[in-house]
Amino acid sequence: MKYTEAQQGRCLIIRLEDGDLIHESLEGLARDLNIKAASMIIIGGADQGSRLVVGPEKGRARPVVAMEHVLADVHEIAGVGTLFPDVSGQPRLHMHIACGRGTSTVTGCVRRGVKAWHIMEVVLFEIRETSAQRRHDPITGFDLLEP
Repeated sequence: MKYTEAQQGRCLIIRLEDGDLIHESLEGLARDLNIKAASMIIIGGADQGSRLVVGPEKGRARPVVAMEHVLADVHEIAGVGTLFPDVSGQPRLHMHIACGRGTSTVTGCVRRGVKAWHIMEVVLFEIRETSAQRRHDPITGFDLLEP
């Protein structure tokens, strides 16, 4: 385990609108408001055609090959995420959401493109006084959080 201490900054209440892509919208807002790091919660609806990363094809195999799931219809969502800069200083979101419709649920990462259906609500908690960043790991291919 690795860790570092930080301080809480601003708290933002955000409404994503119909068709907004989660990761693009939140990373863009972070750039605009000079938010370097944050944690988030999100609720709302994901539109059909949204794409989720739903795990690796083969457990611990390297390189990691991600599986993708495309939502065939609108789903209710709830999720959590973090935002930290990459090595070039650009904000990068890592968010997982659970998407439910009827009695079925799928959970995954929003990185491939999850679109808001009408609205999504986000509460963003800014994290200040941290040097944590995402650094590329050549073994897994992931951008790992380095506190």
